[in-house]
Amino acid sequence: MAQASDAAQGFRPDFAKMNGLVPAIAQCAATGEVLMMAWMNEEAWDATLATGEAHYFSRSRGRLWHKGGTSGHTQHIKAVRLDCDSDTVLLLVDQKGDAACHEGYRSCFYRELKDGEPVICSPRVFDPKEVYK
Repeated sequence: MAQASDAAQGFRPDFAKMNGLVPAIAQCAATGEVLMMAWMNEEAWDATLATGEAHYFSRSRGRLWHKGGTSGHTQHIKAVRLDCDSDTVLLLVDQKGDAACHEGYRSCFYRELKDGEPVICSPRVFDPKEVYK
């Protein structure tokens, strides 16, 4: 993923709309599966474009977060899209390590309501107790 050119500088989320944060959705570029949703601030946006790997803003920690920095389950950017209002980011990614969820599942959307009952619908790839010691 190449860094944005000068001509692409207008291609930025409108961070002012939601007090500096915009939702960012990571979707598997190969399958279309939605992997996760997180928040981006300008620093995360700039780091994502500069490195070609997903960076987010952790609201609980109050700081920049490199996806996979601890677990090794990084997201390599294949494409970056903005919605029509420039207030939501869609990242098409190559998910390394097969798990996007900190709970160890392929997708953060691993629970589904089926016939009125919650079921697990995404495989668990790792045990978070072993990864996040």
